[in-house]
Amino acid sequence: MQTSFTPAQLADPAMAASEKILRTCVHCGFCTATCPTYLLLGDELDSPRGRIYLIKDMLEGGKPASPEVVKHVDRCLSCLSCMTTCPSGVHYMHLVDHARAHIEKTYARPAEDRWLRSLLAQVLPYPGRFRLALLAARLGRPFRGLAARLPRIGNRLAAMLDLAPDGLPGRDPADRPGVFAPSAGPRRGRVALLRGCAQSVLRPDFNQAAIRLLNRHGVEVVQARGEGCCGALTHHMGREDSSHAHARRTIDAWIAEIDREGLDAIVVTASGCGTTIKDYGFMFRDDPAYAGKAARVSALARDVTEYVTALGLGAPVIETDLVVAYHSACSMQHGQALRTEPKVLLSRAGFTVKDVPEGHICCGSAGTYNILQPELAGRLRARKVANIERVRPDVIATGNIGCATQIGKGTRIPIVHTVELLDWATGGPRPAALDGVADTRPALAAAQ
Repeated sequence: MQTSFTPAQLADPAMAASEKILRTCVHCGFCTATCPTYLLLGDELDSPRGRIYLIKDMLEGGKPASPEVVKHVDRCLSCLSCMTTCPSGVHYMHLVDHARAHIEKTYARPAEDRWLRSLLAQVLPYPGRFRLALLAARLGRPFRGLAARLPRIGNRLAAMLDLAPDGLPGRDPADRPGVFAPSAGPRRGRVALLRGCAQSVLRPDFNQAAIRLLNRHGVEVVQARGEGCCGALTHHMGREDSSHAHARRTIDAWIAEIDREGLDAIVVTASGCGTTIKDYGFMFRDDPAYAGKAARVSALARDVTEYVTALGLGAPVIETDLVVAYHSACSMQHGQALRTEPKVLLSRAGFTVKDVPEGHICCGSAGTYNILQPELAGRLRARKVANIERVRPDVIATGNIGCATQIGKGTRIPIVHTVELLDWATGGPRPAALDGVADTRPALAAAQ
């Protein structure tokens, strides 16, 4: 794609990076075939190619964001399916992130939109605040109908109430800074585990399973003091100051552990967070104080299934007939290009793994998308759930808390993290979500 940025514009490193991405695009349109919003709406401007034209015009012209640009960029899920499809290697993620930051700086959103986005940014990255908000949502649920009728914002308030769980797990004693050492045998590795924000409130069992699994295989797990939200949620809302502040705090916490006793990896159980952490090197490339530290952290970041694949799992100690539908989160398959590792691990652990039809299409979670764009998110969830139910699984496995929450609101099939099944198969407890699910074969240990 030809561009005409001025030398003065290209002196801005962010603009220079986006100009390079724009020149990579050859207008081929392959991206339209796998874009969820183009699939639903059939509007060229709701495809990656259409958004690229809008972003080019906005940035190249030095214009503030217009309502049209905002509408179509806001509808983008950042699922990154277009990056998997693109034959030219267009790095759409960095381009749309730049566009969102430009929108945040140059566009005055309606007051109710500003309020809601500020609320999400001030609540979701903070586990204590998030827990209180979910308790408040339970009290507010009887008033859902009234909230839904509020002009301009009612549908999004209703979506927030709908997504809130009926109950919350108790506070996890392991959700604290500390070191979790293997109980026996030689130490094979030392890793930091991201505690995270929303996941630690909604599904603390995900990290519990990861700690047990890693400890059982000789890996010491550190939850670093001072680590918090990775910044992904606000980063994809265009709030650069907020997202970078969260990221710097977490980078500092991990660098302290690297410099103190060393880390073999930084393990992440939420693939949306993992995609952002692996991109820290790019995010802080022009920050003289953090460029080097961010690059070190990105180089160590691993999804838990990525790390376990390299580590090697012990033989399964259970035998099961359970059929697992593996839902590959967009941030896993498109953001991190991890497509086979989780399925191979599950198969080797003894589960029958089924691919989900249209598995490359987003479920509609996408960070805060299912709150900010509830109608489109609802249509994508219905499509995803229908495809999952077509394979008639006993359980759904995924590697991202957002997907687990989104899909779980649309089906009665239990949904667990991949690591929970791997933990169970190699000697850990049966996932609580599987209570009531028939499993026809006995444990191997009992059969011997």
